[in-house]
Amino acid sequence: MRAKWLIAVSLLAATAWAGELLVVDDFFYGQKPNALGGDFGAWNMYPDDATQRTIDQFDQEHAYGGVGYCVRLDYDVDSPNPAYNGFWMKLRGVDLQPYTNLHLVLRGDPNRPYTRQLYVELKNKQEIGRYLLKGITDTWQVFRIPLAAFEGLHDLSQMTELVIVFDDQHATQKVGTIYLDEIMFES
Repeated sequence: MRAKWLIAVSLLAATAWAGELLVVDDFFYGQKPNALGGDFGAWNMYPDDATQRTIDQFDQEHAYGGVGYCVRLDYDVDSPNPAYNGFWMKLRGVDLQPYTNLHLVLRGDPNRPYTRQLYVELKNKQEIGRYLLKGITDTWQVFRIPLAAFEGLHDLSQMTELVIVFDDQHATQKVGTIYLDEIMFES
């Protein structure tokens, strides 16, 4: 009887916790769209400039927790021209007002260079909020960024996009590899 009670309590706790999370994607199955039904991918500000780019791909070998997939981002902002590029994810008008933090899981590649900081942007139809995320290492870390820390973002009611930005002004390594997993919002 005690075991059934513990299982019931655990299920209730898990259900309550799930109500406080909005999963955008955990890339577990290595396929599109994201959990909100939105597309995602790499972007390059100057696609004709071969000296800068981001390439994204699903990666099973380096997945967070050793199961499923993550996204590998190979970036290059080592260009004679102004350089910035990255990774975008559609949020499809989601209302983030009930949430307080963006939860991201990131790491650099231990066998390649990687930047220790990058910009994260949240967008709605009229605003772009930016946050300089610092402290990336070659081990998986959960970053919890308060939504209030996104400078320039005031309206969280109809969010359109989340963007990871590599740029030549802030990247501590101009060419490298970052792994991304678990994108969600927490209350």
